Amino acid sequence: MLINLNKSLNYSKKSRKLKNIKFLIIHYTGMQSTRVSLQRLKNPKSKVSCHYFITKNGVIYRMVEDNKVAWHAGKSKWKNKTNLNKYSLGIEIQNKGHQFGYEKFTKKQISALIQLLKILVKKYKIKKNNILGHSDVAPLRKIDPGENFPWKLLSKKGLALWYENFKFKKNRNKSKMKRKIFFRNIHKIGYRFFNSSKKSKNDNMVIKSFQRRFLPRDISGKITDKTFKISQLLARKSNLT
Repeated sequence: MLINLNKSLNYSKKSRKLKNIKFLIIHYTGMQSTRVSLQRLKNPKSKVSCHYFITKNGVIYRMVEDNKVAWHAGKSKWKNKTNLNKYSLGIEIQNKGHQFGYEKFTKKQISALIQLLKILVKKYKIKKNNILGHSDVAPLRKIDPGENFPWKLLSKKGLALWYENFKFKKNRNKSKMKRKIFFRNIHKIGYRFFNSSKKSKNDNMVIKSFQRRFLPRDISGKITDKTFKISQLLARKSNLT
């Protein structure tokens, strides 16, 4: 697999041990073009970067070496980890994003991504549950890679967490109990930035982040019956892995 070099100097100078790489975090660039995106990822003033960049034509660039900490995740949490930059590789996929006209990802992009993920998963023994979107680890700030990203397809390749098909039945849990159980479920999966026992202004954004990934046609920010059911199925799966 061909990976081209296009170096960014936006990374922490201290090297890390490769065994500390536990997560792969997927982003969209949210910029108008590949040229503009690469300029920003290489500009010292921007203080952002990634390890790998994928163009619309499926060309892959390595921008920061794996043993260096790139600046891609920002303030982030997942399970018992904070500041995910230390423990992850960041993969940026060219897409205008919601601000400039959110697009579907191209077949060439996703094909290149799948090939890259397979290499990285094998190399660093990454669990599929630790292949995440930026919005998973930073739900209060980020919505990328967004609802067009094909998580279900990645799951079929063994590269993402997903849930089995289910027959939908209306849930009879009272809303207060439903909220508590839902947040307890997603806490098991790895989501943070909420208090499972007390409502807060963060709830809506965290629920939307969960829906954007697992129920992309219903990003309401409300714990619908389907949202609740999916959280239960995934929580059970996360207990088994």
